[in-house]
Amino acid sequence: MNKDSKIYVAGHRGMVGSAIVRKLKAEGFSNLVLKTSKELDLRDQKAVEAFFQTEKPEYVFLAAAKVGGIVANNVYRGEFIYENLMIQSNVIHHAHVIGVKKLLFLGSSCIYPKMCPQPIKEEYLLSGYLENTNEPYAIAKIAGLKTAESYRKQYGSNFISAMPTNLYGPNDNYDLQNSHVLPALIRKFHDAKANNIPSVEIWGTGSPMREFLHVDDLADASVYLMQNYEGDQHVNVGTGEDISIKDLALMVKELVGYPGELKFNTDKPDGTPRKLLDVTKIHAIGWKHKINLREGIQKVMDELASKNFDFSR
Repeated sequence: MNKDSKIYVAGHRGMVGSAIVRKLKAEGFSNLVLKTSKELDLRDQKAVEAFFQTEKPEYVFLAAAKVGGIVANNVYRGEFIYENLMIQSNVIHHAHVIGVKKLLFLGSSCIYPKMCPQPIKEEYLLSGYLENTNEPYAIAKIAGLKTAESYRKQYGSNFISAMPTNLYGPNDNYDLQNSHVLPALIRKFHDAKANNIPSVEIWGTGSPMREFLHVDDLADASVYLMQNYEGDQHVNVGTGEDISIKDLALMVKELVGYPGELKFNTDKPDGTPRKLLDVTKIHAIGWKHKINLREGIQKVMDELASKNFDFSR
């Protein structure tokens, strides 16, 4: 990409898309095409076709998706599979039709089997059963990366895919019904401290292990891969380090300054026992994360405090 290349970031208002926009602007890329969902409904094939024919972007970062935590994934199963299939199929196909120079599709580590060997290598894809609670979303994301891969193999389209681990950072979702575990914990401990609540409920046993990547690191990796990777296979993006939900809760509790206790609700699902990505491949390509977990959570909380963030909105 040149500094004046025409770059379309799909989903620029989301956590991932907004981080990619910040990264591109910081690197001096100025010719960005950004459309809100009201301006361009990516589920609408004709609207997407018209957009690509009119704008003709040279590079595409496909970060648009319907996303959510364990509750949202499990409850809105039809919405998650339909909307994600439509969004990514429309964007990938019409990027191919107009001949974009390169497209990066962003997926999720939930594409891998529930009982995957650890750490998870890229080649473990489709080697076992998926976690049931997010199966529709995972199937949609698998379809997305396979669509990009198939267009690359049949048509020679320069489409690549990256599979990030669990993300957190600016523009995260703190709604307790739809958020992921880390923002949910930040919200719970913040609310409990503010309201002098003596204990905080943690879903499950606290034993599952999870890996977390600051979204600014993902944005850095996304731009790096766009500039430096040309392979057929998708690439894991993570830290290569994980932490138990219990230890994560204790870390957030300490950073928030909450004095109460934790209560684990074992009637709630744990989800996948462990989910740690093998990041050997992206390290070999030349990229490594920069923000450690404790530093990253502190950055998030400092930003929230500076904005007097209202969790209830």
